[in-house]
Formats: sequence, structure tokens, C-alpha cells
Amino acid sequence: MQPSVESLVRLLESYRGRDKVIRTACYGSQLVGGALSRRAEADNSSHRLGKRLLLFSAQLSHCRTVLRLFDDLSMLAYSKSYGFGGKEEDAGLRWLSVLNNVADQLYYPCEHIAWAADAELIRVKSDKWWVLSTVLWGSSLLLAILRSLRVLMLLKKTLNRCESDDGGNSSPSQLRRQMRGEILNILSSTVDLSNAVHWMPPGFLWAGRFPPWLVGLMGTISSLVGLIQMNTGDSEETDST
Repeated sequence: MQPSVESLVRLLESYRGRDKVIRTACYGSQLVGGALSRRAEADNSSHRLGKRLLLFSAQLSHCRTVLRLFDDLSMLAYSKSYGFGGKEEDAGLRWLSVLNNVADQLYYPCEHIAWAADAELIRVKSDKWWVLSTVLWGSSLLLAILRSLRVLMLLKKTLNRCESDDGGNSSPSQLRRQMRGEILNILSSTVDLSNAVHWMPPGFLWAGRFPPWLVGLMGTISSLVGLIQMNTGDSEETDST
């Protein structure tokens, strides 16, 4: 029990860890709240609880939006350090990463403007800015999926050479671990992309057709994958030290 509490405390002490916990709670509440709200005719108490969980989820989502007001500089620093990906040997991987960084960098100010408009801090309509931020988020997710697929192809080629030759500096176990990480990235980005399409303007694919519980399910899957990856990364770092 004590190690679990200590792990949770360490997770909550970091901004990245706290955001993942809030995100998991947000989508988990939406999943359960959406499922309970559907039982309105059968059980009024379950319906009321479901509505409260949906309200709680909305507040957590708003909390994450406010916290992202301070993410621009860190994203800019990362984009600047990556530049045009001169260290990447594969051109396709390099340009997918550059475009992904551009989409992420543009996403933040668009979301900030939409938030400020809803808060009546500026006199503009927030609708188009929310749509634009969702389009940029969806574009980033799509680029992330394509990038992970490209990385998987390159890792597969390296693994084949490793198994047929002496393998160079890479071990098969390390390559397979990297491949599993990319598969998890694809899973996480795909379910998030399904939600991004849901939040697009009506008429675009399945926009607006997801019930709250399904949005919560997709987000919960993505959030749990993120927590697993974060825990795996911390474990590998501990093992290396």
C-alpha cells in the first residue's frame, strides 16, 4: 500500500504526471457519468449521479484548459531544439515530426483565444477558434500516427538485420520494446483522433454522433495508455541508473 501511495505522490508532484491523472479522472468520470445518465427512466438516482459526474468531468476539462495557458514556451523550446530535424536520418520521419511540431505550436494560441473569448476577456466569437484548435489537434494526432507507423517500419527493418547479422549496437529485445511503445502511441492517438472528429462541426464524418459515455471510453483508453507509458519510462530510467 505504502509504495503505491508514494508512486501516486511522485506522479502528482510533476506537471506532466498531474495532467495525466486529471485527464484520466476527467474521461473516467465522463464514461461512468454518461453510462449512468442513460438509465434515466430506470433509476432517477443513477441519472442524477451521472449528471453530477458529467459536470465534474467538465470542470476537470476546464482545469486542463487553464493549465495549458502556460505550455506555449515549453512547446516553443522543444520545437526550437528539434528545428528541421537535422539529426534524423530518415527524411520522411523528419518532416512528419516538423509538421507535428508546427500543428502543436499553433494549437495552443488558438485554444487560448477560444478560452479567453468564453471567459469574456476578449470580444470575439469563440466557436471558430475552438474549431480551429480541434482541427490542429486532429492534424497533430494524424501526423503522430503516421510518424509512429514510419518508426515501426524502420524498427522492423533494423530488427530483421539484427536477427540475420550480428545486430550492431541494437539488441532485439530493445528494438521490440521500442516497437511496443510505438504501437501504444498509435492506439492512444487513434482513439483521441476519434474524439477529435466527434468535436468537429456537424456533417464531418461522425462529428457530434458520439454519446458522452463513448467519448469518455475513448479518452479513458488514451489516458491509461499514457499512464502505462509514463510508468514504463520511469521504470526503465530507474533500471538504467
